[in-house]
Amino acid sequence: MSGKGKVLVAMSGGIDSTVSALMLHDQGYEVVGITMKTWDYATSGGGKKETGCCNLDSFNDARMAAVEHGFPHYILDIREEFGDFVINNFVEEYMAGRTPNPCVLCNTHIKWAALLKRADALGCDFIATGHYVKVRE
Repeated sequence: MSGKGKVLVAMSGGIDSTVSALMLHDQGYEVVGITMKTWDYATSGGGKKETGCCNLDSFNDARMAAVEHGFPHYILDIREEFGDFVINNFVEEYMAGRTPNPCVLCNTHIKWAALLKRADALGCDFIATGHYVKVRE
């Protein structure tokens, strides 16, 4: 256990979240990486090209960074909540002629609740991401 505390880092596999995790690790925090699985490309009927966040390459990139630097990494499967709340709302809004932003709903209603629940279960003192950099007490 680190003297600075344990931090759950939401790792998308991208540069920002990976650098955040590595910086915290280098500063002496006990880092736990987590990547959220929101979509199943294999069963969605789409093409072979995976786009956006939450694809297998992103999972592997996040996990590789964690393994190389000696901290654990987990996949958090939130496909059901994401589909029920975010995707269903997106379809309804789109069919009504509006242009919804699924990220707003996910961030507000899914992502932070899922991260907080997992942080509590893992005994983490903090949650960090690579987004919206601000120190909050």
